[in-house]
Amino acid sequence: MEENVAYQRSLTLFQVVTLGLAWMSPMIYFTVYGIAYEGSRGWMTSSYSVAAAAILLTAFSYMIMSKRFTSSASAYSYVRKAIHPYAGFLVGWVVLLEYIFSPVIACLTFGLYMHAQFPGVPASVWIIGINLIFAVVNIVGIKFSAGISKIFVVVQILFIAVFCIFLLKGLAGSAAAIAVQPILPQGEWGGSAILTGASIVCFSFLGFDTVTTLADETINAQKTIPRAIMLIVLIAAVMYIVVSVLTKLVFPSLAFTNGDAAGFELMRLVGGAGLQSLFISVLIMAVFTQGVIAVTSASRLLHVMGTDSTLPRRFFGKLHLKYKTPVNSIVVVCVISMLALVLSLETAIKFVSLGALTAFVFVNGSVVAQMYVKEKRRSFKQTIIYLIVPLIGACFVGWLLTLLDRTALLMGACWLIIGVFYHLHRTKPMLAAVMQKRQMD
Repeated sequence: MEENVAYQRSLTLFQVVTLGLAWMSPMIYFTVYGIAYEGSRGWMTSSYSVAAAAILLTAFSYMIMSKRFTSSASAYSYVRKAIHPYAGFLVGWVVLLEYIFSPVIACLTFGLYMHAQFPGVPASVWIIGINLIFAVVNIVGIKFSAGISKIFVVVQILFIAVFCIFLLKGLAGSAAAIAVQPILPQGEWGGSAILTGASIVCFSFLGFDTVTTLADETINAQKTIPRAIMLIVLIAAVMYIVVSVLTKLVFPSLAFTNGDAAGFELMRLVGGAGLQSLFISVLIMAVFTQGVIAVTSASRLLHVMGTDSTLPRRFFGKLHLKYKTPVNSIVVVCVISMLALVLSLETAIKFVSLGALTAFVFVNGSVVAQMYVKEKRRSFKQTIIYLIVPLIGACFVGWLLTLLDRTALLMGACWLIIGVFYHLHRTKPMLAAVMQKRQMD
């Protein structure tokens, strides 16, 4: 390995969009269905609509920052450059929760659903096997990942279309009922449940932000990355809301024996054993691509933090001479992914949601700090774009962040404290040198 090895720019707009959708995984709607349904108390459509609005505002901020800083980034780099290096470190440290635990979710989901299909094989066997495959595919390189992602994302979208066709067959009622009933159902207003559900289903939109980590490998990144971000969010929002509307109409109320595998039970209700089998097949593809891209994004973030010396540069800052991939970072991510053997799906989702929502708050703040404060872009139009819109986005997402349960917030606080002590340990020699120089002066 050598430190001067560079990434190759080879990704097109279509490839970046499919990579983002692969990370997001449209099938994630079904894999977290039980947790989201219980959290929103059945108000799935409304929760997804609120979450989509919050995510669109934040996606707009990501678009602005990805145009301003074209190198591989993420919230870590944006906050570091726009606000302050120390703030960037703290945000990057929390964002690691999103990036590091996303592969855990992929492994865990794969294990749970494969065990449901083949009860004789322990979930742990599936988890270990898929994790090793994630490592190998990522080491080989991004072009291979982009190629398989393109195919598997199309398959997922086609399956969702088939699922909707099954739902339409069971529908009765007018078009007006289809449009309004799931959003404004009769009965007690569930405002708090909708917002709580929105804080959970935000997880289903995660992935659009990770494409910013691919800027160094993207052709004409300054234009391609912002376009990809908006396309990914819009495609996901339409899919999730449409499926939620149709499902609510066919099944006004649902109960599941196993919340972690509720999607599997839903398939049986909608299309019987045949749809269940098709679901498992497509889910394998979805989890595979989501896991591959999750490891890709996490390893790129670790590599960026390594090249900045935020993490040990000699280990995380290297690229493989032949494959031009951050092999050390990939190995670390896949080792951590073995936590899927002991964690629950709900716990892993809480870690990811906490990291993502924190990142979203600070990326919105970065727009204000960089464009409105530092660069003084303060015309009437610029004030709306660079001040009002990102502030609304930050407040909206911040509100959703507070709705996460106490356990998630406590875990996040503990992780942040660990990060503070780590940063103090890393910078202690530097601070000692500065103090010594002052004493000499």
